[in-house]
Amino acid sequence: MNVIKVLPFTKQVFSRLINGERGSSVVELAIVFPILLLLFVGTAELGRLFYTYTTLAKATKVGARFLSTEKDAESTDADTITAVKARAASLVVCGYESGCTGNQPDGTPKRPIVPGLDMATPVNNVLITLPNTTPGFIGPRYVKVAIRSFTFQPGVFNVAGATGSTSTTFYFSLEPGTEMRYMH
Repeated sequence: MNVIKVLPFTKQVFSRLINGERGSSVVELAIVFPILLLLFVGTAELGRLFYTYTTLAKATKVGARFLSTEKDAESTDADTITAVKARAASLVVCGYESGCTGNQPDGTPKRPIVPGLDMATPVNNVLITLPNTTPGFIGPRYVKVAIRSFTFQPGVFNVAGATGSTSTTFYFSLEPGTEMRYMH
């Protein structure tokens, strides 16, 4: 008689365990969380990539605008050309014509517009093409300013490490540039 009373109870316990949903949300979270985390990290890194690219592109636009009105850009003197290129490269890299060393007007040290640019020698990061000065050339003349081989660096989240990929898959060279008509 005791066996008959225990059997329905055992059946009820097993039924509750099999049909119960306690803990299922934790299991679902454990399955879905890594995927959600990877999507979040990927989105953050993609946003940082776009921010970096647009910042570099705007800097090249500033440098091209500077050169498009610079009278010395059509000089035939090598020292003058070197000085003009150095001023334009400094403007692109740190925002100052006077060079990227020293302090800003508020006394804080100058910083690059994007971390990773060469502050000591800005012309290493910037490719500058001056207008055509060939005698007898007829037609519009252009200046071009481009970032040279700037490698996008991993941020706080290294997507390549999380996915097991090589760094070059996600962190590659950015080379934005701007071409403008020379106005002199």
